[in-house]
Amino acid sequence: MNTLKNVKIGESVRVKRLNGEGPVRRRIMDMGITKGVEITVRKVAPLGDPIEVTVRGYELSLRKADAEMIEVE
Repeated sequence: MNTLKNVKIGESVRVKRLNGEGPVRRRIMDMGITKGVEITVRKVAPLGDPIEVTVRGYELSLRKADAEMIEVE
């Protein structure tokens, strides 16, 4: 299982599935991350948290724990 947490800087991936439940999953979906959307990893903080991505034309910062819930291909 490849997750957004493992994607290297500069790579673009497509969301395959969202893991997680309830309010956490809803919050990720409200940020525009849904099945089939393309995500590009722009930056990763020195300690790996947060991860800055571009999704639907805007920049977004995600915690490692949230990025781990996003399965990509």
